[in-house]
Amino acid sequence: MKKIALSAILFASFLSFAQTKIAPKSFSAKGKTIAVYTSADSTDFRISNTDNLTFYELKQPLETQLCVFVNPNKTFQTFLGIGGAITDASAEVFAKLSKEKQQEFLEAYYSKDKGIGYSLIRTNIHSCDFSSESYTYVNEGDADLKSFTIEHDKKFRIPMIKKATEMAGGKINLYVSPWSPPAFMKDNNNMLRGGKLLPKFNQSWANYFVKFIKSYEKEGMPVWGLTIQNEPMATQKWESCIFSAEEERDFLKNYLGPTLKKEGLGDKKITVWDHNRDLISQRASTILDDAEANKYVWGIGFHWYESWSGGEPMFENIGKVHEMYPSKNLLFTEGCNERFDASNYQLWKNGERYGRSMINDFNNGTVGWTDWNILLDENGGPNHVGNFCFAPIHADLKSGELIYTPSYYYIGHFSKFIGNEAKRISSVASRSQILTTSFLNKDGKIVTVVMNQSDKKLVYNLCIGTQFSEITIAAHAIQTLVY
Repeated sequence: MKKIALSAILFASFLSFAQTKIAPKSFSAKGKTIAVYTSADSTDFRISNTDNLTFYELKQPLETQLCVFVNPNKTFQTFLGIGGAITDASAEVFAKLSKEKQQEFLEAYYSKDKGIGYSLIRTNIHSCDFSSESYTYVNEGDADLKSFTIEHDKKFRIPMIKKATEMAGGKINLYVSPWSPPAFMKDNNNMLRGGKLLPKFNQSWANYFVKFIKSYEKEGMPVWGLTIQNEPMATQKWESCIFSAEEERDFLKNYLGPTLKKEGLGDKKITVWDHNRDLISQRASTILDDAEANKYVWGIGFHWYESWSGGEPMFENIGKVHEMYPSKNLLFTEGCNERFDASNYQLWKNGERYGRSMINDFNNGTVGWTDWNILLDENGGPNHVGNFCFAPIHADLKSGELIYTPSYYYIGHFSKFIGNEAKRISSVASRSQILTTSFLNKDGKIVTVVMNQSDKKLVYNLCIGTQFSEITIAAHAIQTLVY
């Protein structure tokens, strides 16, 4: 009896000690200084340090006071990173810049001090619409992939990815996506305009992923992850291929997943869907409710183009998928402002679209956020099917100058300040004019992003427990608060 009692006491003591050791350190805002960084329409503020404030005591906010309530004790997903796609188009434009402008560009995106600190890169497996031509890595009809070579990418894309990685400190998460299998593998015998992968080429296509990943890694570029198919429900005039939910599930569990594992690539993070928020629930359910497919899935990727139908972005769909599959990661894999028009370079609502999406996506459980092309020319290309779009930075190749758009600064309000492995924490606004999200960095600093969607200058209270600070935000502005 005594031995049992002693064991119970020792276990209780150990449990108490363990709980004490792992209990999170409570955050106190008392005496802290808030650095305020602002970008605002119709001003010169572009991630500018516009204020340095302190906290004061506030027991109970009033109904008449606009507030942002941050609770560091409530933590959610771990932040993976923010970045953009280095496509053929981006790399071809980059190669045409002067050495000085190339350096400026790399610092603007990948330096945490001089730029906005990107930590994710997405790139295409052979051609996509943002390539100057359609191409593959094999000769037509070579199902055995004996002719496989990435020689095409060594001219522009690989050198740019290497330079970006170097600027980011030598380590960056690179993930890869295909737009279409080679034409001979598809039922329409065309890389463009949809079509489907012929069943007899399932294994060959899985082997193609392996060849690509190993070829890139041989060039000194570790591949962190991959998506199975870009926009698998869209028949486009450019490279595209249709996979139903069941077809993607079966290709993953019967071919791609086992093949990657067999080839020593089982650690690569596989992301399914890689399309809009509209059908994400059905796709996630079909794949993740299958135990064999589920075991290969790291996460679910999504884009923002569901508003093509005239409706609003379906942010809540992301939260619902997160509720259903909390152990899987949500990754925003692509978004851009479509229909390029040079007269709209500085259109502020283009930036606001980014801010609204990023805040809502993070608040619904997203761990990482990837923009589309990081660089395009003065025509919104090159694009071999005329699908010209905006990028956060454009190069005017006639003048040799870089053009920074509002989207660049809106993205930067997140990527520059939120550190890798930060934890999202509770951040709630009391009025709909304000959007907000917050993260707790590993160094103990909190990063709160606040976006004013309204046409009026607003004054709000940043509240942490009984501590508050009164902050002014301009109309159509975004702020990052660091404290």
